[in-house]
Amino acid sequence: MELRQLRYFVTVAEELHFGRAAERLHIVQPAVSQQVRRLERELGVSLFGRTTRSVSLTEAGQRFLPHARAVLAAADRAADSVTEFRATGTLVRLGTSEGLGDRLDALLGAFARLAPSASLELVHAPTAQRLQRVRDGSLDATIVRGSWPGSGLDFTPVWTDEVVVALPASHPLAAADEVPFAALAELPVRLTASSRNQPLHDLVVACRREAGFEPVLGKEFTTAQDTLGTLGFGRPHWTVFYRAHANLLPMPGVVFRPLRDPAPRMPTYLATATDRRLTPELVALIEAARSS
Repeated sequence: MELRQLRYFVTVAEELHFGRAAERLHIVQPAVSQQVRRLERELGVSLFGRTTRSVSLTEAGQRFLPHARAVLAAADRAADSVTEFRATGTLVRLGTSEGLGDRLDALLGAFARLAPSASLELVHAPTAQRLQRVRDGSLDATIVRGSWPGSGLDFTPVWTDEVVVALPASHPLAAADEVPFAALAELPVRLTASSRNQPLHDLVVACRREAGFEPVLGKEFTTAQDTLGTLGFGRPHWTVFYRAHANLLPMPGVVFRPLRDPAPRMPTYLATATDRRLTPELVALIEAARSS
C-alpha cells in the first residue's frame, strides 16, 4: 500500500468522479483509475461502485476512508516537522580535536543556551584537514590552538589554555606547587611530533630555550592513555598537557603541575571562512567559545 494510492482514493471519494479527481491531482485519469484498482486488489474489496454515470463509495470504502485520511494527515505532519526543522533548526558543523577537555563541555552547554533551536555537529579530524574543510564550506567553523596558515580564513580569539607538566607522582618535583621549567632539564621528555601538533611542539621548544637547556628526548608522545601509563609506572620522564585536558585525566601515579619561568600559554581560536557570512548561529558559537 502506497501513500499515493491512499491520496488518489481520498480524492476520488471526495469528488465521486475520476476525471475531477485527476484534475485536482494534476495527473491523467487512467493513472488514478489504475492506482485505485491496485489498492482494491491489495485490500481484496471494492472501494467504489462504478456505473457509466456515477461513482459511489461502497460500505468498505466508507469504512476505509477515515483511516486513509488519518494516514495521510500523519504523513503530512511528519513532512511538516522536517520543513520546520529546516527553517528553524539550523545545523552548525564544528571541527574539534583531542585535548579540548572540559572546555568543550562548557562550549556545548553555552551554545545550547544561546542557540536553543540550532543543532551542533562535532567533526573530529587533524587540524590541517579541518581548516581545509572550513575553506571549502563542509565545516562552518573549527577550533584550533596556536597559529596556522590563514589564507581564506578568519581566526577569532576565544580562550587561552594553560599548559601544565605531567610528572610521576613519586618524583621529587611532584611535591612542588609549581615547577620551574629549568628543573626539567635532566628528565627525558615525551613530546608530540611537530608534524602532529606544530604549535604545541614549538611552544615547548621556545620555553626550554628561554629556560636555558636542551631537552633529553624520550619516546615520542603517542596517545594520552599510553603516554600517561608509562609516565606513572615507567622510568621518570615528563610531558605536557593543556590544563583543560588534564582536568579530565585522573591517572594513578601521575600528577599535573603548573609551570613557571616561563609559564606556557596556548591561544585558541575559532576559524571561519573569510567569505562566510556570520549567521546568528555562528555568532552564538563564538560567544559560547569565549565564555568557555
